[in-house]
Amino acid sequence: MKKTLFLLLATALVAGCAGGSPARRSEIALDKYGPYLGDPVRSITAFRIDSWESVDRDKVILWTGIHQAYLITISGSCPDLMFAHRIGVTSTGSQISTFDKIIVRRDQCLIETIRPIDVGLMRKDREALSKRP
Repeated sequence: MKKTLFLLLATALVAGCAGGSPARRSEIALDKYGPYLGDPVRSITAFRIDSWESVDRDKVILWTGIHQAYLITISGSCPDLMFAHRIGVTSTGSQISTFDKIIVRRDQCLIETIRPIDVGLMRKDREALSKRP
């Protein structure tokens, strides 16, 4: 019994350390993408969502192509966003706008802002940093 309890606690500790705190995860993501954020737009064309990354309880990054990413800010917060394994996005045709929602489990979280990320510039900067002596 003691061995099982110890293993459960050790597993929980390792899992907690691996993901980092939500505040720290948000800080890292905003440091990474912040300098490359464009001005807010009302809508984007997205024929598909390739991947996504939760940043905070009210922020998610949607990748709609290899060179297209957007920081979506949700009005209020979406409680389970940081822990979700999948999300949905409402849209009209292939348009995602500030009238649409991010769906996490049973929650429908209204999109407040959409900001494009300059992925090309971000990659150029990373390449330049990797070439430094």
